[in-house]
Amino acid sequence: MKNELDFQAQPATDPTSIYRYRDGLYAADLLCAALVHLDFFTWLGDHPSNLKIICRALQIHERPTDVMLTLFTAMGLIECKQGVFHLTPLAREHVVSSSPWNIAAYFASLKDRPVCRDMVKVLRTGKPANWGSLDHEKEWAKAMQEDAFAKQFTAAMDCRGALLAPAMAALLHCNKHSRLLDIAGGSGIYACAVLARHPHLSATVFERPPVDRITRASLSARGFAGRISVQTGDMFADPFPADCNMHLFSNVLHDWDFPLVRKLLAKSFQSLPPGGQIVIHDAHINAAKTGPLPVAAYSALLMTITEGKCYSEPEMRDLLEEAGFTDVGYHATVADRSIMTAHKPA
Repeated sequence: MKNELDFQAQPATDPTSIYRYRDGLYAADLLCAALVHLDFFTWLGDHPSNLKIICRALQIHERPTDVMLTLFTAMGLIECKQGVFHLTPLAREHVVSSSPWNIAAYFASLKDRPVCRDMVKVLRTGKPANWGSLDHEKEWAKAMQEDAFAKQFTAAMDCRGALLAPAMAALLHCNKHSRLLDIAGGSGIYACAVLARHPHLSATVFERPPVDRITRASLSARGFAGRISVQTGDMFADPFPADCNMHLFSNVLHDWDFPLVRKLLAKSFQSLPPGGQIVIHDAHINAAKTGPLPVAAYSALLMTITEGKCYSEPEMRDLLEEAGFTDVGYHATVADRSIMTAHKPA
């Protein structure tokens, strides 16, 4: 733990390009899987189709297919016209089997990479693969129940939060709120950043075992144990604390599919008092679902190792409004991330 982190500061240089290397690791494997294992582009060239027809014809599931289509749109390989996906000239020349410039054989030499093979499984089953496509690991949600994996993963997310958390906190308006609930808050770094910038606040991090023990140690090391408590619980099964008028989901909702996201947002709305605020900090796809390419690439990683994806700004807006929230706002932060805020009517 690096205790010297200044939550009021930002680095002098922009590390976004470095983040993109890690976040986009799986995008090439998804392209390889579609090109070589599914011959997707040849099929689409002959059958321009909407999402549901593509899924039915190729016998693949909607969640990973939506991620795949968004990625290929951002890559400039397909385009959507009135809900129907078509190949672009770039795709017709280079990723269709009948073209003399078809590049499929170049990708085929890598088609047996573990992540590439897992991409095909995820597309066909809709279920997440093992963490890192490693035979000795479980899927992410189950692996997080084990001490060693939970410690390693939480440390990784804490490291990322050193950049993301202060930038997020700088955009929040908290004057009308007194207590923050950081739901599935990991090490608590996002709650720390918010309280460092807004000293009138106190907070609770809501985490399940074994992460809750990691959270307590992290808060103590950073000197926030007096202002931030930890409540042990399962966000899907246990009630949220009733004394918080601000809820934060930071890099949480992208791990889950629509039904569970709806459940969490409805639970948040029910738990917040009138006038309470919800904050969703994540990487969001744009309104047209044409990118940005770094977020579409990150979504390929998420759809492989979790049950979720990167949601678009309109998708999340609709989910918030469906839950009862109003005054939905959107603001970009750093490293391709953004926040969406909304309120429970007073």
